[in-house]
Amino acid sequence: MRGGAIVRGNLLTTATPNLLAAKAAIQNRSGELRKELGLRDLILAQILMVIVPDFFGTAVKAGPAHVTLWLLAIALFFVPQAMVVSHLNRRMPLEGGLYEWARLAFNDGLGFLVAWNLWLFATLYTAVIGLIATSYLSYALGPNWAWLEKSGTAIVSALTLFVLLLAFIAKFGLRVGKWVNNVGSVCIVATLGLLVLMPFAALWRGTLAEYHPLRMVRPPLTLFNLSVFGKMAFGALVSLEYVAIFAGESREPGVNYSKSIRAATPVIALLYILGTSAILAFVPPDAIDVIGPIPQAFSRGAAAFGLPKVIVPVAILLLFLNYLSSFNVNFTGNTRLPMVAGWDHLLPNWFTRLHPKYKTPGNSILFVAGVAVAAGTAALLGAGAEEAYELLLTWSFTFYGLAYLAMFAIPLLARKETGLRPGCWLRLASASGLLVTLLFVALSAFPIIEVQDHGLYEAKTIGLILVANALGFLTYRAGKQAGEKEAKG
Repeated sequence: MRGGAIVRGNLLTTATPNLLAAKAAIQNRSGELRKELGLRDLILAQILMVIVPDFFGTAVKAGPAHVTLWLLAIALFFVPQAMVVSHLNRRMPLEGGLYEWARLAFNDGLGFLVAWNLWLFATLYTAVIGLIATSYLSYALGPNWAWLEKSGTAIVSALTLFVLLLAFIAKFGLRVGKWVNNVGSVCIVATLGLLVLMPFAALWRGTLAEYHPLRMVRPPLTLFNLSVFGKMAFGALVSLEYVAIFAGESREPGVNYSKSIRAATPVIALLYILGTSAILAFVPPDAIDVIGPIPQAFSRGAAAFGLPKVIVPVAILLLFLNYLSSFNVNFTGNTRLPMVAGWDHLLPNWFTRLHPKYKTPGNSILFVAGVAVAAGTAALLGAGAEEAYELLLTWSFTFYGLAYLAMFAIPLLARKETGLRPGCWLRLASASGLLVTLLFVALSAFPIIEVQDHGLYEAKTIGLILVANALGFLTYRAGKQAGEKEAKG
């Protein structure tokens, strides 16, 4: 180290001594963690985290204009996100990912609020697992079981069961969890590959009159289409940064993380575009089931594809295994955020206590599991299953959007002494990602499905975002004071 510079591989990052000391402290604490993730695991984790089956239903709502909207979303958000995330991770390959990037670029308070919004995103998103499980099970078992996806008792029971399963897996750490994630990633690629082939087979068999998967249609400029575009861009294509939470549990994260992004992004883009076209071949936009769009397409297209009946439930099971795996990444990553905040004395040390054998934060795992079950149960109050699902999805990704605003602001507004301000092209990429994220957050309260009361739906969303962040600020103040007392004691 010389003149305020630190060399990491072939990378030279200038920074102040205080910033270098903060980085060194994080890396020192990360030394207690097992280094389980290699390049293959990171590539599969990227595919698993970014491809979210929920948002195929959102894209189908755009109808024939979906290809145009996907290409715009990739150009204006997905590529800029990949550039910015690679830049930040090369300079700060630290356990905690975006939380630590924001904290070191700005200050503890903003870093904590970023972690708070990331934590709320992952907690609320995990809470939809009960709704998804009952929906997919009803499709797999057939029409006689359609009641499952509308039964509050069944939904809450499934939610509790699967959250307990996620907590059990998280206890053993990434040594076990990475194989769950890898299997889930293979499942989604295999399932979507079959889905993409279905219309071509139906066309060949003569059960589908025509099929144009890459037809370009200009969408009309309406509030509805803007909302759909925002959800496709941000909701479907977000999360390239999420796996960076495990930088302290990865091998050579500064190098392998960028490689994983370059390998995964073209696969993700193709599967989203061709998968949406395949669903539209069998399901019109006004009939789409936003909770289970892919099982719905399989159910309707199986006969046209010439599939035996048993293939449909098997494909649906594979897709649910993908969901379970992606929830596993979300849940496990979410348990790391309170841990690293505790390292920084922004939360009590209770969250930092590691299991003596598996080196996982047991207290944080239990806490996250309890909040996820409570959130999923509360969302069902006064709402049907589909509305509860849309609320949880909207709330969770709006919190995620607030965290992403901070991420895209780092290359534009980070303190100069951090050495994090890049060249012109990366600043342009940051500006593009920032504007798309702002569009998504601004339109997040606008529903794309029929709801019982539009005013109440919007009030719930706006009110929750404001109250939750006010609570986050108060938690930061209280946690910082408690953490400082513990550090002194």
